[in-house]
Amino acid sequence: MTFFRSLAAMALIMAELPMFAQAQIATVYNRGSAKGDQTARDRAGSNAAPSATPPRGDTSGAWRSPVAIGVVKPAGPAQALGVRETSSTQPSSLPAGDETVAPKVSRAKVTSGNGTLPNDQGQVWREYDITSYTARVTSTNRPEQAIIDWILRETGYEAWHGETPALLAADARTLRVYHTPQTQAIVGEVVDRFVNSEAETHAFSIRVISLDSPSWRAKAQRMLRPVNVQTQGVQAWLLAKEDAALLQGELRKRNDHREHSAPHLLVNNGQTAVATAARTHNYVRGVLLSPEAWPGFQPISGQIDEGYSLELSPLLSLDGRTIDAVVKCNLDQVEELQPVMLDVPTAAAPRQRTQVQVPKLSSFRLHERFRWPVEQVLLIGCGMVAPPVPVEQGLRLPLVSTPPRVDLLIFVESRGPNGRPATVMTTPIGGGLPASR
Repeated sequence: MTFFRSLAAMALIMAELPMFAQAQIATVYNRGSAKGDQTARDRAGSNAAPSATPPRGDTSGAWRSPVAIGVVKPAGPAQALGVRETSSTQPSSLPAGDETVAPKVSRAKVTSGNGTLPNDQGQVWREYDITSYTARVTSTNRPEQAIIDWILRETGYEAWHGETPALLAADARTLRVYHTPQTQAIVGEVVDRFVNSEAETHAFSIRVISLDSPSWRAKAQRMLRPVNVQTQGVQAWLLAKEDAALLQGELRKRNDHREHSAPHLLVNNGQTAVATAARTHNYVRGVLLSPEAWPGFQPISGQIDEGYSLELSPLLSLDGRTIDAVVKCNLDQVEELQPVMLDVPTAAAPRQRTQVQVPKLSSFRLHERFRWPVEQVLLIGCGMVAPPVPVEQGLRLPLVSTPPRVDLLIFVESRGPNGRPATVMTTPIGGGLPASR
């Protein structure tokens, strides 16, 4: 009797234990006696876990191991929500549709709105016909992108990404704008400057010149009229076209004069012209150890594109008297490759070493917007910077020689209708230049 009372008490305790404890206790207890195991299950009822060992002669397949199925706890909060719990220490063999449902990650509330564009700020919809401009520009696949770029420059990028809901899109035929009337007025003025028939054949020229010395300023100061520049170390001036022609002629007489762009690089009104001169500089920037192959490492190569890139984006005013232009100039030069020795030991060569290189770079960046009269020439002095085109140097003594520097000059001039060069007067307005050295 004492034995059967102990079994009944054990069954009551197991009904209150967590499901993983029930499975473990039932497994250990059932390993004692097959006969006692059968009696315990009969008295404990449905709350007792089945035996870990199948009864002798059982071929019905009704027996299941406690390791293969979890014991369901009394209904609680999880069951009320439709979530089924299984043993946390054993894998579940429940059907795919009965697996535990993971809670969803919270997301922002999204609605489809009321189906109309908000116009709390008085926004209006406008469509501009730009086919008269896009049809005559054949130098690029998407000429309408230039219109969008200039609209963003005039209005500011924040006007389209702030509190006011707005839209700006264009294809080859139509520019679509949704904004306030004030912004629409600015957009309309920019579009008029592009579709203006008088600017159809207007062209501009760019000249990139370098000199070893900035001494030319002393002789040309009387004809130069300074303009404001935001980039540090950069100067800009305006010249009459006649004075600019004489200045370029005097500079060409110098032995250190070098011209780096096509003499008559032309760009259509509103589009972007690019003048580049670059070469690829290869070097070893690291090593990758590979003991399985000789010599035990692989060099990792790197490359640097050194040279210069100049972009000019000019746009005539509606009356054709002034020019707005964005000038971007990027210059990168490798002054030196500093060697560094690395240890790459192998079993055959424990003292093996190899060399990697660390580049010493010189870079220059210019991004400015200028406005000047059509009848004048814009001259930008970038200061003493690295040469726009790499110059082969001879033997350099350490701590004595310095990397080469040049005075980089950029001339931007309106070439007029059809790109015809302006007529040069024989008497300069600025008084001419003294004799060159």
